[in-house]
Amino acid sequence: MNDDFPSSKLERGKIFAKAGLKVGTNYAKRYLKKSMGQQESDEEGRQFHTDNARQVFNEFTKLRGTALKIAQSLSLDEGVLPGEFAEVMSEAQYSVPPINKALARSIIKKELGDYPEALFSHFEPEAIAAASIGQVHEARLRDGQKVAVKIQYPNVRNTIHSDMAMAKSLVKRLAKRGANLDDYFDEVEATLMEETDYRREGEYIEYFHRRFSGESVVTPRWIEKLSSRKVLTMTFVEGKHLKELLETDPSQQQRNHFGQLLWDFFHDQVEQRNFIHADTHPGNFFFRDDGRLGVIDFGCVKKFDEEFTQNYMQLLPMHLEGDEKAIRDLYTRLDIIKADPDNPKKEEEFFQFCKNYGNTFARPYMGDHFDFGDPSFKRRINHYARKMPIMNEPRGDKNFIYSTKVHMGLYSILMKLQARIDTRRSKEITKQVLGEMKSDPAI
Repeated sequence: MNDDFPSSKLERGKIFAKAGLKVGTNYAKRYLKKSMGQQESDEEGRQFHTDNARQVFNEFTKLRGTALKIAQSLSLDEGVLPGEFAEVMSEAQYSVPPINKALARSIIKKELGDYPEALFSHFEPEAIAAASIGQVHEARLRDGQKVAVKIQYPNVRNTIHSDMAMAKSLVKRLAKRGANLDDYFDEVEATLMEETDYRREGEYIEYFHRRFSGESVVTPRWIEKLSSRKVLTMTFVEGKHLKELLETDPSQQQRNHFGQLLWDFFHDQVEQRNFIHADTHPGNFFFRDDGRLGVIDFGCVKKFDEEFTQNYMQLLPMHLEGDEKAIRDLYTRLDIIKADPDNPKKEEEFFQFCKNYGNTFARPYMGDHFDFGDPSFKRRINHYARKMPIMNEPRGDKNFIYSTKVHMGLYSILMKLQARIDTRRSKEITKQVLGEMKSDPAI
C-alpha cells in the first residue's frame, strides 16, 4: 500500500470505477435474490451494508484525498446512508495508510528547500497519523521542541474536481432514494480547495491559539518558517483520541469533565461571533492527562454570514418557547420550508417533522443540566436523522451544511462520552449573542 499512490486522473478513475463495479454487482445479486422470493433477515441486511461499505472504504483508502474526506463526512451523516455504512466509514478518522517514506522526504525537499534531516534535529520517518489529504510526522526543532509536520499528499488539489464527480456518482448508488447531494458535494469541494492551502491553516492555528488556548484548551502554534502551502509545521499536542480514552473505561467524572470542555469550547466560539472550527469529528480532539482538551486540525474553519447566524441563533429560543407560528416564519426565512409550496399537505408534514426534530435537538438546553448518556435521547436523535425525508431539491440555507455538521458532531461525541453537561452558561451566551445581533443596526 505504501508504494502505491495513484495521483493521475486515469489511475484514480480506475479505482473509483472498481469500487462502483463492486457496489453495482453486490446490489444486483441482492436484487436477484429478492426477485426470486428469497427473504432477507435484518441481520443479513446489516451484513450486506457492512460488506459493501468495507469494499468501498478499502478502495477509498488507496485514493486518500477527496475520497477519504467524503468518507469522514459520511461517517457522521447517518440520515443519508445506512448506519452500517456510516460505522465503517468512521475508520477514516483513524485508519488511513501513509505514503512511503521516500515520497514524504521528497515533498519536504521540494517545499522547504532541503531534506527533513537537514531542517530538524530529528524527524520520524514513520507517520504517526494519516488522514484525508495529508499525513503527520513527529519531529524536533533545533532547540529540542517537539513538533508535528503535516505533509500534503501529491497532486491532491489537482484531483479534487474530478474526484468529486466520480465520488458523487458512486455515493448516489448508496444514498437513500431521493437524496439530493449536489449542494453537499459542491460545499465539500469548495472547502477541500481551501484546506489544501496549509499557509491559510497556519493563520487559523494562530487565531485559535490567541483566543482559546489556556487553562482548559490546548491548541498548537504555527511554525511559519518551516511551512509552505503543502507542508505545515506546528507545535505538538499530546493526548488520547476519544477511542483510546473510552478503552480506558473512564470514570463518569472524567466523562463529564471532558464533555463540559467540548461543550464550552463550542459555545465560546459562538460567543466570539467569528470563526468556527467546523470539522467536529473525534480525530480532531485530544483528551489529555493534565485535564485539558487538545484541539487540532484547523483546515476546515468557517465564518457564517451575519444574516444566517442571526436566524440560526433564533432556532434554539424559538423551539424552547414552542411558538409554532414563530418557528414556521423562521423556517421560511432559512429556506427550510416554502412559503408557497406546490403540495401544501406534504409541506405541512415536512414542517411538523422538522419542528419535532428541532424540539429534540433543543432538549439539552431545556434545563440547567443534560445527560448525553440518556439512551432515549440517542434513540430520538437517530430516529429523526435516519427518517429525515430528504427532498428532491435542496432545502435550507447553504450554511446549514457545516453549521449542522458542527452541532451534530458535538452531540455525537458527547453521546459516545455519555457526558453530563451544565448548560446554564451556554444558554446565557446564546441569549447574549442574539441580543447583540438584534441591536446591531448593521444587520
